[in-house]
Amino acid sequence: MLTTKTISKGFVTAGLMNMAVLVFSRFFTNPVIPEFDPVVMSNFGLLMIVVWGLAYISVAKNYHQVKWLVGVFAIEKLIYGFIWIKWMLNNNVSDVFEKDIMAGIFYSVYGVNDWIFFIFFSFVFIRLIKSVNS
Repeated sequence: MLTTKTISKGFVTAGLMNMAVLVFSRFFTNPVIPEFDPVVMSNFGLLMIVVWGLAYISVAKNYHQVKWLVGVFAIEKLIYGFIWIKWMLNNNVSDVFEKDIMAGIFYSVYGVNDWIFFIFFSFVFIRLIKSVNS
């Protein structure tokens, strides 16, 4: 069973994982990431990923008071996870690696991260809903 402290660390970890986009994008100076998905992974899109990460971190200590926001986090991760699968089915990640290793790594792993945290946020949301109904 996950403790409150462990769940709080999960929120911080989710936020830090989103912040990793700063490394992969070289603080928004890597043109290869937006080149391969100019809609979702534009520099603005990457900035919004950082903002989502800040939101996760901001509720780490009081996530139990914002259960519906935790549900929104799960939905957001679900959307990014599906977008990644769609991207992987319609693109060749080796093309990205040929242009830039950091961008290739980013495209290889970002969706896996989103699916993991979709499961985490969903678990926390369900747990919060059940605790209210108990």
